[in-house]
Amino acid sequence: MKAFVTGVGGQLGYDVMNELKRREYEVFGSDITESADIKLDITDKNAVEKVLCDIRPDAVIHCAAWTAVDVAEDEDNREKVYAVNVTGTRNIAEVCKQLDCKMIYISTDYVFNGQGTEPWKADCIDFAPLNYYGQTKLEGELAVAELLDKFFIVRIAWVFGLNGKNFIKTMINVGKKYDTVRVVNDQIGTPTYTHDLARLLVDMVETDKYGYYHATNEGGYISWYDFCCEFYKQYGLKTKVIPVTTDEYGLSKAARPFNSRLDKSKLTEMGFEPLPTWQDAVKRYLEEVDL
Repeated sequence: MKAFVTGVGGQLGYDVMNELKRREYEVFGSDITESADIKLDITDKNAVEKVLCDIRPDAVIHCAAWTAVDVAEDEDNREKVYAVNVTGTRNIAEVCKQLDCKMIYISTDYVFNGQGTEPWKADCIDFAPLNYYGQTKLEGELAVAELLDKFFIVRIAWVFGLNGKNFIKTMINVGKKYDTVRVVNDQIGTPTYTHDLARLLVDMVETDKYGYYHATNEGGYISWYDFCCEFYKQYGLKTKVIPVTTDEYGLSKAARPFNSRLDKSKLTEMGFEPLPTWQDAVKRYLEEVDL
C-alpha cells in the first residue's frame, strides 16, 4: 500500500511516518517547511492536486493543522487558520475523492461544547465549539464527510509526542526552574501519546471500517493537575504542584473545554485495539524523550 502523510514536521505526523515505514509501506511525507521530503502548502489547491495525483496514494493521513489555539483567536490570524484547517482539508479531500483513496482526518475534542461530565460519543453530533480553532476543525470534519465515503475522522485530545512542543516538555522544564507550579484541575480528559495513536491510525487505514472515532490513551479520565503530578513523579521532580481553577489560572485567550472526556468504546466495538494506559505511555515517553 502507498500512503501519504501531511504535517510530518509535527508530533503526530512524525510518528505516523515512522509507523508506516516500520510496516514497510511506500510512504511519502509533506510539510510546509523544508524539513519534509515534500514541501507542500495544503492551502494551495493546485499544488495539492499535483502532488497527490503524481503519487496516487491508496491512503492519505492528514495530520497537518493549525493547532495554536490561543493565537487562532486573534482576528489578524483567522484567515490563515481557516485556510489551513478548512480550505486545506477540503483541498486534500477533493483529491482523495478524485483518486478514490482513503483519508484519515485528525480532529479534536474541541468540536464539542466542553460542558457536563458525560463522555462524548464518537457519533455524537451535538457540536458547539468554544473557540475559533474548534470551529475550524469542525468545518474540516464536515468537508471530509461531505466529500468522501472512504473516510476516518479521529478525534483526539491532550497530545504529546517526541517531535515538538507539548505539556510534558513545557512543565518539566518549568519544574526544573521553580519550587512550585500552578496547574488547572477543573478541565478533565485523557492524554494521547502520538506513538500509540500512530499504530492505531495505520491499523485503521488497513481496514474499510470507515466513520467517526475517538482515540486517546486508556487509564481513566484525569485533570491536567493529575497528569502533571504523575509525570513529575515518574521523572523524579520534587516540584510542588498546586491545583487551581481555570478562572484562577486565567492566562488563555481561547475558551477551554471543562469536559474533554472522549468515549472510546467504538474502537473495541469495531475490532480495533485500544491505546495503552496513559500512565504507561508517560513511562515509555520519558524513557525516549530528550529533556
